Amino acid sequence: MSIEEQVREFGRVWAAAEERGDTEALAGLAADGFRLVGPLGFVLDRDQWLARYSGGDLVTEKLDWEEVEVRDFGTTAIAIGVHDQVAKHRGNPVNGRFRATHVLVRGDDRWRLASIHLSPIGGPPPFAAGGAAR
Repeated sequence: MSIEEQVREFGRVWAAAEERGDTEALAGLAADGFRLVGPLGFVLDRDQWLARYSGGDLVTEKLDWEEVEVRDFGTTAIAIGVHDQVAKHRGNPVNGRFRATHVLVRGDDRWRLASIHLSPIGGPPPFAAGGAAR
């Protein structure tokens, strides 16, 4: 299986674990030192990221990880794609489509998620000719 296929499969496993709120599976997928940068700029460490589910604050009904482009740097892979979710945080809708960058690191013959960075997807600025890059 190619690195790209491995990273895409990892993404499918990760998204399914998020949908289930499976903190045990997510803990196994996350590297020590994991960080999430949310779409509003907040930062969560690994324990805070997992606690969203274990405390019942976050319920993810649907999470699609699509339009994924993978760049291989040996023991590190960067996957940029679209994170499309239907979810509630403390009962409030947090649905959205976000540009997402996942940084994965390889060790002990397996990939682990080191970081996720989410950004709202907007249109190109008015001064951009020909639209924004992917």
